[in-house]
Amino acid sequence: MTETATGSDMDIGLGLAFAVVAVVGAIGMLVAYNDQVVAAWSFALAMVAGTLSVAAIHLYGDRNA
Repeated sequence: MTETATGSDMDIGLGLAFAVVAVVGAIGMLVAYNDQVVAAWSFALAMVAGTLSVAAIHLYGDRNA
């Protein structure tokens, strides 16, 4: 019996999930442009989620490619 290791798609899944959160933060900035505090927190959410998206792709990416 042979055993094979299969890759995980966790890098793509987490990357897309955090990208969606980043888009929600960007939309929050657009909607709350009159309230600077809400827009600032929306910007912070978008930046952190974007950073986590890239980090997830690098962390869980295929190391054999």
